[in-house]
Amino acid sequence: MNLTIRPAVRTDCPRLLELIKELAEYERALHEVEVTSSHFEESGFGDCPVWWAHVAEISGIIVGFALYYIHYSTWKGQRLYLEDIIVTREYRRKGIGKKLFEAVLDDAQKKNLNGVLWQVLEWNKPAIEFYNQYAPTFNQEWITCTIDKK
Repeated sequence: MNLTIRPAVRTDCPRLLELIKELAEYERALHEVEVTSSHFEESGFGDCPVWWAHVAEISGIIVGFALYYIHYSTWKGQRLYLEDIIVTREYRRKGIGKKLFEAVLDDAQKKNLNGVLWQVLEWNKPAIEFYNQYAPTFNQEWITCTIDKK
């Protein structure tokens, strides 16, 4: 397997959106994907990008990605927030997710950020098992709240 982990570029956006929909389907929430391709692309590669990503590529085909942004905590300072990490179904359990996750951890260290945070669905046992390799703190105390534009 000739795997390359590299920073995402603008032309990767259509494939990243395909993978986002695959992840949403896995998480039983495909109906919640509302982002348009132009908004997604502008948000990552416009004049003021708000997200960055690494892609996993095999023979020129993107098989996974990890997308993150900078989060600010009044208690902890700047931290990297891992929004999504996905490896397409047929390439899972081959160490690709680990390489993507470690690229994100490396970015946090290079940027001298004060930590990395993310969310994982409580029923997603494979993801929880994966993250347990890194001895994270699972916070059961906080509840995620959102308000949508609508």
